[in-house]
Amino acid sequence: MNVGIVGSGDVGRALGRGFISRGHDVMIGSREPHSNKLTEWKNANGARAKTGAFAEAAAFGELLVLATRWSGTENAIRLADPKNFGGKTLIDATNPLIFEQNKLPRLALGHTDSGGEQVQRWLPHARVVKAFNIIGNQHMVDPKFPNGPPTMMYCGNDPAAKATLDEICKTFGFEPLDCGNIEAARELESLCILWVRVGFMTSNWNHAFKLLRK
Repeated sequence: MNVGIVGSGDVGRALGRGFISRGHDVMIGSREPHSNKLTEWKNANGARAKTGAFAEAAAFGELLVLATRWSGTENAIRLADPKNFGGKTLIDATNPLIFEQNKLPRLALGHTDSGGEQVQRWLPHARVVKAFNIIGNQHMVDPKFPNGPPTMMYCGNDPAAKATLDEICKTFGFEPLDCGNIEAARELESLCILWVRVGFMTSNWNHAFKLLRK
């Protein structure tokens, strides 16, 4: 299928490589579609890799990914044109983080709201699924850990969109876990902060979450 990615940072490029490696065509949307980093990404990923403006990527994708820095997310959606999201599954990989010098990042929203819920309000006709926000981009595709595949927790309101995401998680090398409706993004986004905190404490970013069952 065609995958449109709104956002050209490390997360967007990593997930783009993942989809291409599974045989999909990918267009990354950016304010600067001909930047050096995107030119390198295209050259490294072959004919299935494309770049364009935000609106071009959103129109191109049958499946969409939102992978922007939170401070620019609302404007990126506006530039991409909300009409281009209508009826499509949208993987929301963002985290609503506030960055301050010499401090751990903190959530801009939490406890009574979340970035996932905000994205769903901005795009009421999209089928938003929060996922890929609880692990570093270097482990988003084919993660290799000694104790087996990590758990990819996700949430959203649309059963068909979640079924699509579930299959993507398996294909990318995760054990998927449906955590409920989009309000569960409040907890998933808090897990991002925990993931970051462990990284700072250990100076090691090669970790992931895994749910164990009995």
